[in-house]
Amino acid sequence: MLYVHDVWVNWFEGEENGYNICSFHEWRKSDGIEILDQAPVLFIDDQTFQYIENDLQDIPQTMLDQIYQRAYIRKNQERKVVDYACVITDGKSILAFDTMGYHIPIRKSKLIPRQERLVLDLIQGRTAKTFKIPNYTDKEFHILSLPPKYMVGLTRKERQLKQLLMIALDQLEVGNSIQEVRYWLTEWSPENYSEIKGMSYKQVWDSLYQELVEGWSERHEEFCKQIIKGQTFYEDIWEREQQPYSTKSLRS
Repeated sequence: MLYVHDVWVNWFEGEENGYNICSFHEWRKSDGIEILDQAPVLFIDDQTFQYIENDLQDIPQTMLDQIYQRAYIRKNQERKVVDYACVITDGKSILAFDTMGYHIPIRKSKLIPRQERLVLDLIQGRTAKTFKIPNYTDKEFHILSLPPKYMVGLTRKERQLKQLLMIALDQLEVGNSIQEVRYWLTEWSPENYSEIKGMSYKQVWDSLYQELVEGWSERHEEFCKQIIKGQTFYEDIWEREQQPYSTKSLRS
């Protein structure tokens, strides 16, 4: 078994999409960094890596058996055993996960660049292990879990706000009010007001969604601010993302 030590981890909990597990350069001072005193390293096949990084399904039991209580976390100078935690790589990407005692990768983290290089050095000359994933099916994406192509190239702030906008759109769809959907499409495309008045609910909704799901801009951000207005919880999220953030000053 291969191991790495003193691994800085910035856990993102309950994330089913790899694009929400922020790389080191997007870590913030407000994030809670932990240290894995020791973590096993597994060199695994591409499919298993993608399955763990981009889903919240059961990890293959054979993998769990290999890593059981082989990781330790350091807290307040204490060294505590962790049931199921490790660092995985497919030879290109690297990810740490912790199941928090369950059988799914509840917490996930990228590593700092120096430790990523160390992991890749450790697996040099080795062959990736293949794990059987029971009942494997391709992941289904939806409005609250967008396909990666809609998040590529966005910053952490932009991804957060885009997800917030998608939550607001989902609520709008649940409301099933053609007047409300027409209003918001008109806000986005006022030049199409006359055409929008004659569109069916499905046409209006599909048009609004397609317009907003593509890319990200200041216009998207302002629209997000408007559509969540009056919803305190969402407004707080929007306001937090407007604050200037500093990245962690860590060894890289």
